[in-house]
Amino acid sequence: MRAQSLNIRGVEYHINEWGDFDAPLIFYLHGWADTGSTFQFVVDALTSRWRVIAPDWRGFGRSTTYREAYWFPDYLADLHEILNHYSPDTPVRLVGHSMGGNVGSLYAGTMPERVKAIVNVEGFGLPDSDPVDAPERYRQWLTASGVRPTFTSYPDFDSLAARVMKRSPALSAEQADFVARQWACDDGGSIRLRADPNHKLPNPVLYRRAEAEACWRNIRARVLLVCGTSSPFAQQFGDPESLPFPNSRTCSISGVGHMLHFEAAERLAHALEEFFKKPL
Repeated sequence: MRAQSLNIRGVEYHINEWGDFDAPLIFYLHGWADTGSTFQFVVDALTSRWRVIAPDWRGFGRSTTYREAYWFPDYLADLHEILNHYSPDTPVRLVGHSMGGNVGSLYAGTMPERVKAIVNVEGFGLPDSDPVDAPERYRQWLTASGVRPTFTSYPDFDSLAARVMKRSPALSAEQADFVARQWACDDGGSIRLRADPNHKLPNPVLYRRAEAEACWRNIRARVLLVCGTSSPFAQQFGDPESLPFPNSRTCSISGVGHMLHFEAAERLAHALEEFFKKPL
């Protein structure tokens, strides 16, 4: 893995990268509170030549920037600039996990000419909101903004690694230590997560699922929907085949939860390569 820094819309973005510069491109978009660098296990399992680009989203990982609020459309705009930097003239292959899958899918429907294939790993949106909840949501946002939230800190990396292994027991101790050191840094003897706590503030804008599904229906790229059979995130909306993604197929990976890139890196890598190697 190598890294570079790009100034994207006023944020110093940390970009993780693997592979030869002339190899076919894959862009990986990580989930909430994760980092692009933890895609390492899937990269290790890839069998063909790829150049993988995995940014740390604004406010996460080594792209951390402190903001009063994080607006979801900013991720779309950040992704647009990143793709224009690395592949200005050629439609791209995207892989997105969880929040990254939501960002990638919205982008693929908003700019369909820019994406030729997308793998959405459990980024299937949120439950629809009720408009009558708007006053209370605005109130929550206004009253919470005066109190800065916090993430849990840890006495040492071993403690954080143990938490990672508890959530993803398929990881080895060495892999869990790697994740811990990507997720956090030593801040004067306390292990602090590389994430802006303001991400935890309530979003004043209600989630409108119909708008997300309108974007999904506008996708022209081939779509692979991936879920873990033991994941509550995937089960929330039932069979992924019922989701309104055109030109899509599904892939269920048995016995794993939401963190598929940790728990089933080899099987996920195989699914990605099988999908991307088919004629586009």
